[in-house]
Amino acid sequence: MLDQIFNSPFNLGVETLFVLIVLVALEAVLSADNAIALAALSQSLQNTRLERRALDIGLGIAYVLRMLLIVSATWVVQFWQFELAGALYLLWLSWQYFATQQTDGVDSIVPARSLWQVIPLIAVTDLAFSLDSVTTAIAISQELWLIVLGGTIGVIALRFLAGLFIRWLEEYEHLESAGYLAVALVGMRLLLRVVAPALVPPEWLMVSLIAGLFAWGFSRRTLA
Repeated sequence: MLDQIFNSPFNLGVETLFVLIVLVALEAVLSADNAIALAALSQSLQNTRLERRALDIGLGIAYVLRMLLIVSATWVVQFWQFELAGALYLLWLSWQYFATQQTDGVDSIVPARSLWQVIPLIAVTDLAFSLDSVTTAIAISQELWLIVLGGTIGVIALRFLAGLFIRWLEEYEHLESAGYLAVALVGMRLLLRVVAPALVPPEWLMVSLIAGLFAWGFSRRTLA
């Protein structure tokens, strides 16, 4: 009887709890650049109530898509086209932001006219970021329920983190640019995984670069 309990896939032993903590920490680290992108997309609505609604609905859809990605991950990773599409989307998102900044100085990266233009962008953006985090999570644990639980906690944390970033985007001058440079880094990493796997930078280097970008992003407050 005890063997059945200890061998159960839902056994919450020390090792399982440790893996869960690692997965949640991984989601938190990999979600920082994701959160700022979602915050900037929501902020383009210029309405606090609509911004919250866009995040709630968009991340609700994103959660369903992320769970489908987790369940089908062993099939998805066989097709490099998925990662290529995600890489090109993230690079396009970053390019659009900087192109807009250079041409007219507008802070918003997407000239959204309605809530329903922003919601699908939030869902697709989170899905593109999930390609990296989900495949990393699968490399850490083969327990599907554990990965789903870690992803669920990650999405909930992402919702609150994106809400904080909406406020911080108005307070710090370089934060939005830092976030989209981080988006470009993630896009480049996904692209390298497709075209040149040997050149893919290690996870610790990506985390260090993104941490450096966010340190710059929080380095100067917006002048009143």
